[in-house]
Amino acid sequence: MKIATATYPIDWHNNWASYEAKITRWVSDAAQNGADLLVFPEYGAMELASLAGTNVAADVEQSMQAVNSLLPQVNALYAQLAASHNVHILGASAPCYNGNARPSNRAMFFAPNGTQAYQDKQIMTRFERDPMDVCPNGPLTVFDTALGKIGVIICYDSEFPALARALVEAGVEILLAPSCTGSLAGYWRVRIGSMARALESQCVVVHSPTTGDAPWNPTVDFNIGAAAIYGPPDMGFPDTGVLAEGVLNEPAWIYGDVSLEAIRAVRADGRVLNMTHWQEQTGRIKKVSVSTMKP
Repeated sequence: MKIATATYPIDWHNNWASYEAKITRWVSDAAQNGADLLVFPEYGAMELASLAGTNVAADVEQSMQAVNSLLPQVNALYAQLAASHNVHILGASAPCYNGNARPSNRAMFFAPNGTQAYQDKQIMTRFERDPMDVCPNGPLTVFDTALGKIGVIICYDSEFPALARALVEAGVEILLAPSCTGSLAGYWRVRIGSMARALESQCVVVHSPTTGDAPWNPTVDFNIGAAAIYGPPDMGFPDTGVLAEGVLNEPAWIYGDVSLEAIRAVRADGRVLNMTHWQEQTGRIKKVSVSTMKP
Protein backbone atom coordinates (compact mmCIF):
# COMPACT_ATOMS: atom_id res chain seq x y z
CA MET A 1 0.00 0.00 0.00
CA LYS A 2 0.99 3.63 -0.34
CA ILE A 3 0.76 5.74 2.81
CA ALA A 4 0.56 9.54 2.94
CA THR A 5 1.38 11.25 6.22
CA ALA A 6 0.98 14.98 6.71
CA THR A 7 3.21 17.67 8.10
CA TYR A 8 0.10 19.72 8.60
CA PRO A 9 -0.06 23.51 9.08
CA ILE A 10 -2.48 25.12 11.54
CA ASP A 11 -4.29 27.93 9.71
CA TRP A 12 -6.80 30.64 10.56
CA HIS A 13 -10.16 30.21 8.80
CA ASN A 14 -12.73 32.95 8.45
CA ASN A 15 -15.50 30.52 7.52
CA TRP A 16 -16.36 26.84 7.15
CA ALA A 17 -15.86 26.99 3.38
CA SER A 18 -12.19 27.86 3.91
CA TYR A 19 -11.63 24.82 6.14
CA GLU A 20 -13.62 22.53 3.86
CA ALA A 21 -11.57 23.66 0.86
CA LYS A 22 -8.32 23.01 2.72
CA ILE A 23 -9.18 19.47 3.81
CA THR A 24 -10.64 18.67 0.40
CA ARG A 25 -7.46 19.88 -1.31
CA TRP A 26 -5.19 17.88 1.01
CA VAL A 27 -7.16 14.66 0.57
CA SER A 28 -7.47 15.12 -3.18
CA ASP A 29 -3.73 15.70 -3.57
CA ALA A 30 -2.86 12.54 -1.64
CA ALA A 31 -5.41 10.45 -3.54
CA GLN A 32 -4.15 11.74 -6.89
CA ASN A 33 -0.66 10.63 -5.86
CA GLY A 34 -1.93 7.10 -5.30
CA ALA A 35 -2.19 7.03 -1.50
CA ASP A 36 -4.36 4.34 0.07
CA LEU A 37 -4.05 5.52 3.69
CA LEU A 38 -3.92 9.18 4.76
CA VAL A 39 -2.79 10.27 8.23
CA PHE A 40 -3.54 13.69 9.74
CA PRO A 41 -2.05 14.93 13.06
CA GLU A 42 -3.13 15.31 16.65
CA TYR A 43 -5.15 18.46 17.40
CA GLY A 44 -5.11 19.46 13.75
CA ALA A 45 -8.81 20.21 14.15
CA MET A 46 -8.07 22.99 16.66
CA GLU A 47 -7.72 25.39 13.73
CA LEU A 48 -11.53 25.27 13.63
CA ALA A 49 -11.56 27.40 16.80
CA SER A 50 -10.86 30.35 14.51
CA LEU A 51 -14.43 30.12 13.20
CA ALA A 52 -15.67 31.23 16.62
CA GLY A 53 -13.63 34.45 16.56
CA THR A 54 -10.51 35.69 18.31
CA ASN A 55 -11.88 35.83 21.85
CA VAL A 56 -13.16 32.26 21.85
CA ALA A 57 -10.11 30.96 20.00
CA ALA A 58 -7.83 32.49 22.65
CA ASP A 59 -9.56 30.69 25.52
CA VAL A 60 -8.61 27.05 26.19
CA GLU A 61 -12.04 25.85 27.35
CA GLN A 62 -14.15 27.87 24.95
CA SER A 63 -12.00 26.92 21.97
CA MET A 64 -12.32 23.21 22.77
CA GLN A 65 -16.10 23.49 23.04
CA ALA A 66 -16.25 25.43 19.77
CA VAL A 67 -14.31 22.73 17.95
CA ASN A 68 -16.40 19.98 19.55
CA SER A 69 -19.58 21.62 18.26
CA LEU A 70 -18.31 21.30 14.68
CA LEU A 71 -17.29 17.63 14.85
CA PRO A 72 -20.44 16.29 13.13
CA GLN A 73 -19.65 18.48 10.11
CA VAL A 74 -15.97 17.55 10.22
CA ASN A 75 -16.70 13.83 10.38
CA ALA A 76 -19.20 14.09 7.53
CA LEU A 77 -16.56 15.84 5.41
CA TYR A 78 -13.89 13.22 6.06
CA ALA A 79 -16.36 10.40 5.45
CA GLN A 80 -17.45 11.89 2.13
CA LEU A 81 -13.85 12.36 1.01
CA ALA A 82 -12.85 8.82 2.04
CA ALA A 83 -15.72 7.40 0.00
CA SER A 84 -15.30 9.60 -3.06
CA HIS A 85 -11.54 9.00 -3.29
CA ASN A 86 -11.64 5.35 -2.13
CA VAL A 87 -9.09 5.95 0.63
CA HIS A 88 -8.75 5.28 4.35
CA ILE A 89 -8.24 8.41 6.49
CA LEU A 90 -7.15 9.02 10.05
CA GLY A 91 -8.62 12.46 10.62
CA ALA A 92 -6.97 15.20 12.65
CA SER A 93 -7.82 14.66 16.31
CA ALA A 94 -10.01 17.01 18.33
CA PRO A 95 -11.41 17.52 21.83
CA CYS A 96 -14.57 15.41 21.90
CA TYR A 97 -17.01 15.80 24.79
CA ASN A 98 -19.52 13.21 23.52
CA GLY A 99 -21.95 14.11 26.30
CA ASN A 100 -19.28 13.92 29.01
CA ALA A 101 -18.28 16.69 31.40
CA ARG A 102 -14.71 16.63 30.13
CA PRO A 103 -13.41 15.91 26.62
CA SER A 104 -11.22 13.15 25.32
CA ASN A 105 -8.62 13.64 22.60
CA ARG A 106 -10.24 11.68 19.78
CA ALA A 107 -8.90 10.66 16.38
CA MET A 108 -11.55 9.40 13.96
CA PHE A 109 -10.83 6.70 11.39
CA PHE A 110 -12.76 6.65 8.11
CA ALA A 111 -12.97 3.78 5.64
CA PRO A 112 -14.14 4.20 2.03
CA ASN A 113 -17.12 1.90 2.67
CA GLY A 114 -18.56 4.41 5.14
CA THR A 115 -17.36 2.74 8.33
CA GLN A 116 -16.25 5.13 11.08
CA ALA A 117 -14.40 4.29 14.29
CA TYR A 118 -12.18 6.16 16.72
CA GLN A 119 -9.22 6.02 19.07
CA ASP A 120 -9.05 8.19 22.18
CA LYS A 121 -5.69 9.17 23.62
CA GLN A 122 -4.73 7.05 26.62
CA ILE A 123 -2.17 9.12 28.56
CA MET A 124 -2.42 12.87 28.89
CA THR A 125 0.49 15.31 28.77
CA ARG A 126 0.92 17.90 31.51
CA PHE A 127 -0.77 20.59 29.38
CA GLU A 128 -3.70 18.30 28.64
CA ARG A 129 -4.11 17.67 32.37
CA ASP A 130 -3.89 21.36 33.25
CA PRO A 131 -5.22 23.68 31.87
CA MET A 132 -7.08 21.60 29.26
CA ASP A 133 -8.44 18.95 31.65
CA VAL A 134 -8.67 16.39 28.84
CA CYS A 135 -9.36 12.85 30.05
CA PRO A 136 -8.38 9.41 28.75
CA ASN A 137 -11.31 7.41 27.47
CA GLY A 138 -12.06 3.97 26.08
CA PRO A 139 -9.83 1.04 25.21
CA LEU A 140 -7.18 0.68 22.57
CA THR A 141 -8.76 -0.11 19.22
CA VAL A 142 -7.68 -2.42 16.41
CA PHE A 143 -8.93 -1.13 13.06
CA ASP A 144 -9.34 -4.26 10.94
CA THR A 145 -9.30 -2.83 7.43
CA ALA A 146 -8.86 -3.93 3.84
CA LEU A 147 -5.30 -2.59 4.18
CA GLY A 148 -4.51 -4.70 7.24
CA LYS A 149 -4.80 -4.29 11.00
CA ILE A 150 -4.01 -0.73 12.09
CA GLY A 151 -3.59 0.82 15.55
CA VAL A 152 -3.26 4.43 16.73
CA ILE A 153 -0.89 5.75 19.42
CA ILE A 154 -1.60 9.46 19.76
CA CYS A 155 1.48 11.62 20.43
CA TYR A 156 2.47 11.01 24.10
CA ASP A 157 1.04 7.48 23.85
CA SER A 158 3.85 6.64 21.42
CA GLU A 159 6.34 7.05 24.28
CA PHE A 160 4.85 4.16 26.27
CA PRO A 161 5.87 0.71 24.96
CA ALA A 162 3.07 -1.25 26.64
CA LEU A 163 0.36 0.53 24.64
CA ALA A 164 1.90 -0.27 21.28
CA ARG A 165 2.73 -3.80 22.44
CA ALA A 166 -0.90 -4.47 23.36
CA LEU A 167 -1.96 -3.46 19.86
CA VAL A 168 0.77 -5.54 18.24
CA GLU A 169 -0.18 -8.60 20.27
CA ALA A 170 -3.74 -8.07 18.97
CA GLY A 171 -2.44 -8.38 15.42
CA VAL A 172 -1.59 -4.80 14.46
CA GLU A 173 1.16 -4.39 11.84
CA ILE A 174 0.89 -0.64 11.21
CA LEU A 175 0.80 1.97 13.99
CA LEU A 176 -0.26 5.56 13.34
CA ALA A 177 1.28 8.24 15.56
CA PRO A 178 -0.41 11.63 15.06
CA SER A 179 1.24 14.35 17.15
CA CYS A 180 1.17 18.00 18.15
CA THR A 181 4.40 19.25 19.71
CA GLY A 182 5.35 22.82 20.51
CA SER A 183 9.11 22.35 20.75
CA LEU A 184 11.90 20.59 18.92
CA ALA A 185 12.44 18.41 21.98
CA GLY A 186 8.77 17.41 21.95
CA TYR A 187 8.95 16.46 18.29
CA TRP A 188 12.03 14.34 18.92
CA ARG A 189 10.41 12.59 21.87
CA VAL A 190 7.57 11.42 19.64
CA ARG A 191 9.97 10.60 16.82
CA ILE A 192 12.25 8.56 19.08
CA GLY A 193 9.25 6.84 20.64
CA SER A 194 7.83 5.99 17.22
CA MET A 195 11.14 4.62 15.98
CA ALA A 196 11.53 2.56 19.17
CA ARG A 197 8.05 1.09 18.71
CA ALA A 198 8.93 0.14 15.11
CA LEU A 199 12.15 -1.51 16.31
CA GLU A 200 10.82 -3.49 19.26
CA SER A 201 7.62 -4.69 17.55
CA GLN A 202 9.10 -5.00 14.04
CA CYS A 203 6.29 -3.00 12.51
CA VAL A 204 5.70 0.23 10.59
CA VAL A 205 4.95 3.44 12.49
CA VAL A 206 3.54 6.48 10.68
CA HIS A 207 4.18 9.88 12.29
CA SER A 208 2.08 12.93 11.37
CA PRO A 209 2.77 16.23 13.22
CA THR A 210 1.35 19.73 13.16
CA THR A 211 3.51 22.65 12.06
CA GLY A 212 3.42 26.44 12.04
CA ASP A 213 2.56 29.15 14.57
CA ALA A 214 -0.98 29.89 15.70
CA PRO A 215 -0.55 32.39 18.56
CA TRP A 216 -4.31 32.96 18.60
CA ASN A 217 -4.92 29.56 20.27
CA PRO A 218 -2.95 28.34 23.32
CA THR A 219 -3.41 24.65 22.51
CA VAL A 220 -1.66 24.85 19.12
CA ASP A 221 0.25 28.13 19.44
CA PHE A 222 3.61 26.62 18.40
CA ASN A 223 3.99 23.53 16.24
CA ILE A 224 7.21 21.81 15.25
CA GLY A 225 7.64 18.58 13.32
CA ALA A 226 8.29 16.62 10.16
CA ALA A 227 6.15 13.73 8.99
CA ALA A 228 7.84 10.37 8.55
CA ILE A 229 7.33 6.64 8.15
CA TYR A 230 9.50 4.30 10.23
CA GLY A 231 10.22 0.59 10.15
CA PRO A 232 12.64 -1.78 11.85
CA PRO A 233 16.27 -1.28 10.68
CA ASP A 234 16.53 -4.85 9.44
CA MET A 235 16.10 -6.96 6.33
CA GLY A 236 13.60 -5.55 3.86
CA PHE A 237 13.80 -2.07 5.40
CA PRO A 238 16.31 0.82 5.24
CA ASP A 239 19.33 0.53 7.52
CA THR A 240 18.25 3.74 9.23
CA GLY A 241 14.72 2.50 9.82
CA VAL A 242 13.42 5.58 7.99
CA LEU A 243 11.26 4.70 5.00
CA ALA A 244 10.37 8.32 4.25
CA GLU A 245 10.61 11.67 6.01
CA GLY A 246 9.84 15.29 5.34
CA VAL A 247 11.68 18.53 5.94
CA LEU A 248 11.26 20.01 9.41
CA ASN A 249 8.34 22.47 9.50
CA GLU A 250 7.68 22.24 5.77
CA PRO A 251 3.97 21.53 5.17
CA ALA A 252 3.58 18.58 2.83
CA TRP A 253 2.40 15.05 2.35
CA ILE A 254 5.17 12.49 2.81
CA TYR A 255 4.66 9.25 0.91
CA GLY A 256 5.96 5.76 1.49
CA ASP A 257 5.24 2.32 0.08
CA VAL A 258 4.63 -0.22 2.84
CA SER A 259 4.46 -3.98 2.43
CA LEU A 260 2.70 -6.17 4.97
CA GLU A 261 4.68 -9.07 3.54
CA ALA A 262 7.92 -7.29 4.45
CA ILE A 263 6.68 -6.78 8.01
CA ARG A 264 5.75 -10.45 8.33
CA ALA A 265 9.04 -11.57 6.82
CA VAL A 266 11.22 -9.54 9.19
CA ARG A 267 9.17 -10.73 12.16
CA ALA A 268 9.61 -14.34 11.09
CA ASP A 269 13.24 -14.33 9.98
CA GLY A 270 14.95 -11.01 10.66
CA ARG A 271 18.57 -10.66 11.72
CA VAL A 272 17.07 -10.04 15.15
CA LEU A 273 13.65 -11.12 16.41
CA ASN A 274 12.65 -8.34 18.79
CA MET A 275 8.94 -9.09 18.61
CA THR A 276 9.40 -12.78 19.37
CA HIS A 277 12.00 -12.20 22.09
CA TRP A 278 9.88 -9.60 23.91
CA GLN A 279 8.72 -12.23 26.39
CA GLU A 280 12.30 -12.89 27.48
CA GLN A 281 12.36 -9.61 29.42
CA THR A 282 12.25 -11.04 32.92
CA GLY A 283 12.53 -7.88 34.95
CA ARG A 284 14.71 -9.64 37.54
CA ILE A 285 16.90 -7.25 39.52
CA LYS A 286 20.00 -7.91 41.60
CA LYS A 287 21.21 -5.19 43.95
CA VAL A 288 24.91 -4.98 44.70
CA SER A 289 26.39 -2.62 47.26
CA VAL A 290 29.67 -1.56 45.74
CA SER A 291 30.83 0.00 49.02
CA THR A 292 30.92 -3.44 50.72
CA MET A 293 32.60 -5.31 47.90
CA LYS A 294 36.15 -6.50 48.48
CA PRO A 295 38.76 -5.81 45.78
